[in-house]
Amino acid sequence: MTELPFTHIIPGMASSELVLVEGGTFMMGSDEYGSEKPIHKVTLPSFGIGKYPVTQELWMAVMGENPSRFVDPKRPVERVSLEDMQAFFQKINQVTRLSPDWVFRLPTEAEWEYAAKGGNKSGGFRYAGGDKLDELGWYDNNSHGGTKPVGLKLANELGIYDLSGNVMEWCVNHWAGNYDYAYRVPRGGGWYSDPIICRLSNHHLIPDSLLSSKGFRVVLGSPPGS
Repeated sequence: MTELPFTHIIPGMASSELVLVEGGTFMMGSDEYGSEKPIHKVTLPSFGIGKYPVTQELWMAVMGENPSRFVDPKRPVERVSLEDMQAFFQKINQVTRLSPDWVFRLPTEAEWEYAAKGGNKSGGFRYAGGDKLDELGWYDNNSHGGTKPVGLKLANELGIYDLSGNVMEWCVNHWAGNYDYAYRVPRGGGWYSDPIICRLSNHHLIPDSLLSSKGFRVVLGSPPGS
């Protein structure tokens, strides 16, 4: 069994905990909408992923400021640009001094979807951890117009929280219409999203703007291109 170099990005900070996702093969995508086709087989090595989206307390500990609209240390950080996230990863990679086999970065779409679906423990659900979105995430019908502190809804099969709703989460991939093109997208739905957007296979064609509906989650895995 793979072991992560450590369990938390910042020792003692619960919201910086990492979850091991054992490698495996899964079917990515769906037949529900054209942008999610084709369903295809993907095999991934093991990696670590944030138990929660990056919180404001974690962001402030690393970056020293808080750009978020909905200010609360336990809520996800939002209104961060891709350049901001790159600076965040650069800082934590410098501090942790990992071996060349490991690096902190954004998840790929395949990593995000595999982890959200429960990895090799997948229950085949529509959302992360089940089919009843009200039990699993914050979206337009229950969020009261804003983000919420992480970890208040049920986790998925791997013990990962807030994958369906709260904030959409940036992935490193580019996508534009289907898997054959290129345009960067977030995944997972946000506090203002309807249930269709919160499905695990859904793609979002949204410009890279500083929206309070978008955050991100840390992956600890192989360096890009390896």
